[in-house]
Amino acid sequence: MTDSSALAQLSESLDRKGLDVAAIIDAIKRQRIETPSWGYADSGTRFKVFHQPGAARNVFEKLQDAACVHRFTGVADSMAIHVLWDFVDAKTDDVVSAAQRLGIRLGAVNPTLFERDEYKLGSLGNPRSVVREQALAHCLDSVEIMREIGSDRLSLWFADGTNYPGQDDLIGRKHRMAEGLKEIHDCLDDDMEMLLEYKFFEPAFYSTDVPDWGTAYILAKGCGPKAKVLVDLGHHPQGTNIEQIVALLTDEAMLGVFHFNSRKYADDDLAAGSMSPYELFLIFNELVAAAGGYGLYDAAYMIDQSHNVKPKVEAMIQSVMSIQQAYAKALCVNRPALREAQLAGEVVAAEEILKDAFETDVRPLLAATREEMDLAPDPLACYRASVYQQKVADERS
Repeated sequence: MTDSSALAQLSESLDRKGLDVAAIIDAIKRQRIETPSWGYADSGTRFKVFHQPGAARNVFEKLQDAACVHRFTGVADSMAIHVLWDFVDAKTDDVVSAAQRLGIRLGAVNPTLFERDEYKLGSLGNPRSVVREQALAHCLDSVEIMREIGSDRLSLWFADGTNYPGQDDLIGRKHRMAEGLKEIHDCLDDDMEMLLEYKFFEPAFYSTDVPDWGTAYILAKGCGPKAKVLVDLGHHPQGTNIEQIVALLTDEAMLGVFHFNSRKYADDDLAAGSMSPYELFLIFNELVAAAGGYGLYDAAYMIDQSHNVKPKVEAMIQSVMSIQQAYAKALCVNRPALREAQLAGEVVAAEEILKDAFETDVRPLLAATREEMDLAPDPLACYRASVYQQKVADERS
């Protein structure tokens, strides 16, 4: 049960700041977080894939796990799919039927453009036209899958780049990438979006064809109105001010999707909020500010994590809860007072307003919100007390 005294104390504190507690609770209820199909399957490091009892073996078991996460959290009602990982042995009609039975929507469609030998020198950026045509055909097939499953988002990440100076012409690669992306964009239906993800290195260690948000922005703008930028938390050099990137992209109406995860050194294999919860809060602060204070900027929000040692479903629920906490804290920012301090040049006062919201214990507020949604106040504890993990471990042995 919710700690009523803690909730009353928090509500009183928010009221004194002029914040609308009911509006905050309503905003938390409306938050939606997509989970990735690949987050439920066996995965590992660059050295080994580690098997977990009960890990999903196909798209139908992934949907089952996604439905479990939604059942305990109430905010994760869609699952992203990876085309060559999820549709090799499954028909789209069967996947759609399974998703409907489980109450899960099929979300972003991800072409798989990095696992074939032909892509050693790139896909859309490859110097050989026959390889570029193969990659383009796969992307267009993925658009057709979008139509069949009712998805409106094509999520594109390219491992394209070079490993040695002089390996290829850098401007030529940019032109090839732009040409391929434009062709994909123009094949989308009017209600679809193409989201371009960037990553500053790996697996290309000399140059990466889409290394940063500026390149992604240029390429997306060149495609047309159905193309936007995808920001992934783990795809930045150390020390990057990601919240500033988010602010700029929202102001330009070019932020299409946000991928939640975390990283200590590189890549994005750690859980959201596990490394820098204050950074996650500051990012949400910009997303809430862009929406006027009581909601989120209109984009898609998705977890993109590989749970190598954590139990799959449990880790996903934990991540959803961490994201909810960061969002709830951003909703507790006293924005009129913050703006007043900013305009007056009161640097310390402005920072303290943000720190006050970040240090607010929003767990009673989240617990009360979940109870209003007929959910357990602590989804993770409730899941761990369930028999789901043992059940799927037995069934999938």
